[in-house]
Amino acid sequence: MRLPKTAHTSRPWRIHEIAPDFHVEDVWALPTPGGPDDLPRLVEQTVSGNNFPEGAPLIVRVVWAARWKIGAVLGWDRPKAGLGARAASLRDRLPDDMREAPKGPESATFPFSPVYLLKDEWAAELANGTVHAVLHMGWVPDESGGYRGRMTVLVKPNGRFGAAYMAAIKPFRLWIVYPALMREIERSWQAGAGGQPTI
Repeated sequence: MRLPKTAHTSRPWRIHEIAPDFHVEDVWALPTPGGPDDLPRLVEQTVSGNNFPEGAPLIVRVVWAARWKIGAVLGWDRPKAGLGARAASLRDRLPDDMREAPKGPESATFPFSPVYLLKDEWAAELANGTVHAVLHMGWVPDESGGYRGRMTVLVKPNGRFGAAYMAAIKPFRLWIVYPALMREIERSWQAGAGGQPTI
């Protein structure tokens, strides 16, 4: 379920102090009911999952493939447009008390690079010719007395072109990509719990 931006901005996440120049693009409540210590499981599932977009509906796979093909032709994803080149990593901004915190898992198939992993939040980043983006996952209490994930995408567009690009892809994100992604997250979460939600 899509949430208002205040669902992210009103919580005392550490990402606020690390990325104050990024703005909140999207916030989603994740279909991942669990206990208070299940964030690492969600992060591992996110990083190691290989069923998205391959397991998504055809239209999502087409949109996803088109983005990467266009990016290849226009050079959006070249190393010189990425982290450490066009954009400095957010790891360089970590305050002293977080420098020794674990980053979380990495995967060659997952496009984001981990920044930090805490008990109740995880952040990963990517940069290309259009945007420097943060994928933030928080672990929050829910109305049933359990916990569940919350996913936020924060962005810092690369100039006017980056802002126009983000505006152009918004309908695809909201109406095609995210609904398919939510279904895949739920399916994988339930499969990891033996088909039963962990409450």
